[in-house]
Amino acid sequence: MNLPNILTLSRIPILFCIVGFLYAPFAGASTLAFVFFVIGALTDWADGYFARKQGLVSNFGKLMDALTDKVFMVGLFVALLAAGILPAWALPLLLLILSREFLITGLRLVAASSGVVLAAEQSGKHKTVSQIVAAILLLLAVAVRQDFPNALPSWVGDLLHWGGLTFFVIATVLTVSSGTQYMVKYWSIFTGQHEKTS
Repeated sequence: MNLPNILTLSRIPILFCIVGFLYAPFAGASTLAFVFFVIGALTDWADGYFARKQGLVSNFGKLMDALTDKVFMVGLFVALLAAGILPAWALPLLLLILSREFLITGLRLVAASSGVVLAAEQSGKHKTVSQIVAAILLLLAVAVRQDFPNALPSWVGDLLHWGGLTFFVIATVLTVSSGTQYMVKYWSIFTGQHEKTS
């Protein structure tokens, strides 16, 4: 284990901290959930930065970075839906995101078993950014409403919440779009046809 891989895997326990604080009954818990999410999101940048700087880029790191990203974001959205922060109509969108992530994870595992490591595509990075922005706005809306009800007018929380929902819809579109691009580009790996031609 090295620093980049530790940062990558740290997103899993950080996710549990976020969910725990979302349901915690004490004042300031929602703000802590937001802070922990920001920390988790920063590890997504930091692991790649230190891997490149220290010359520790590895196939394991590439694969685990992609997997932990999916667990971190999808797990958080499931928790937000369960807590009522995401409305019921978001369930079909979340299922689309979940389906895409399972398919791409399956594709990565099939590729890895064939000795091929699929690095993140630009379209995948765009969907990740949109998912992070959606989560930040939704968590910040909860923190403003629950921890600072008297410090800020109610419309601030409402604006953040609707902004988060808007980015969640955008993230769903980008997630499905990038997933489709992945499947089309690497379909030969998924079906094993690349082994016949190689």
